[in-house]
Amino acid sequence: MAKTKHEQVQTKPTAPEAVTRKCASGKIVAVAQDVYADIIRKNARPTMRFPVRSLSNVKYDPKKGHFEILKKVATRTLSYNTVKTFAQSMRLMATTKKDLLDKDDIAGKREIYYNSKSWGECRFDEQPESDSLLDDMEAMLGINREQLGYIPEERGGEVTGPVTVIDRDPGTGGDIRINCEKLGTGAWSIPSQVEHLRFESKAKFILAIETASLFQRLVHHRYYESANCVLVSMSGVPTRACRRFIRRLSDDKDLPVFAFTDGDPYGYCNIYRTLKVGSGQAAHINQFFCVPRVHYLGVTPQDILDYDLEDATHPLEENDVKRAKDALKNDPFIKHFKEWQAALNQMLTMGVRIEQQAFAKHGLNYVLEKYLPAKLKKGAFLP
Repeated sequence: MAKTKHEQVQTKPTAPEAVTRKCASGKIVAVAQDVYADIIRKNARPTMRFPVRSLSNVKYDPKKGHFEILKKVATRTLSYNTVKTFAQSMRLMATTKKDLLDKDDIAGKREIYYNSKSWGECRFDEQPESDSLLDDMEAMLGINREQLGYIPEERGGEVTGPVTVIDRDPGTGGDIRINCEKLGTGAWSIPSQVEHLRFESKAKFILAIETASLFQRLVHHRYYESANCVLVSMSGVPTRACRRFIRRLSDDKDLPVFAFTDGDPYGYCNIYRTLKVGSGQAAHINQFFCVPRVHYLGVTPQDILDYDLEDATHPLEENDVKRAKDALKNDPFIKHFKEWQAALNQMLTMGVRIEQQAFAKHGLNYVLEKYLPAKLKKGAFLP
């Protein structure tokens, strides 16, 4: 498998270590002390500050390999109009510290919403309110919510191939070994929290796949054996747990990562971009949930021509065109790489998009017997 020119010139970014519960608890106490100092010592209205979470407040840092948040800051000052939101923020931090961090417990976002019904006037009327304040707290503390004890509701993705995951028994604390190559026709589901996992693997690379159906085809025909790779099903935009798992496995075993998605603006600018550098909304914690080493394998606009797939495409829809043009104009990642600008412009010129399953035109197993081996051997990936 050829190395890409980007692998040859880029150093491997180092992922940050997870913070301890004691450290996270200390950060919450520090915020509370600042609020107390504003009121008692300064005789001023207390203020909370947190970074603005949007694509307009990030830049792509090629050395770190992910979106870095800029200096725009939002403030929440106690006033007549903000008293409820301010109180909810304080109560949410108190609950996080006392009920989750101090007790080594976990909670889902939905559970916290219902837990607030016992908070009196501080209760949340709708879950989007609590979700938004949880995101604010995460940004203010600079700690991802998984490390604060919050577990996501969505599934984390699936894994098959030559890797043994060493989990722990929550009751005894003992090791549980999961051989992801010995799961029959199934796959191992990535848990919501992955910081404690350890790995054993002699795989050559990780292949992250957008669609569950393509993942199942590769599993059914045991592609991971012939290619000696770990297969990860993203099932659309990868969850935070899925991204963190791929990052930890890649770093721990020094494995290159390749992404295989539909050839459309959503696959390029949402699924792949989020996997590689993170998102604007979560720029404050992208360093944890990005995979800077990943490269884009396909499906590219050029693949349509190289593999005679013109009659297996679909016309770009209005939202596809809008998404591509917006990325070319506003996305810091796309603007940094001329290769991605060329690919998106080629797609717009051709006026078509393509799905992963389009290779079935040449036979159901063409994708695993011809396409993937050829692309991996050539090594001409997008950054």
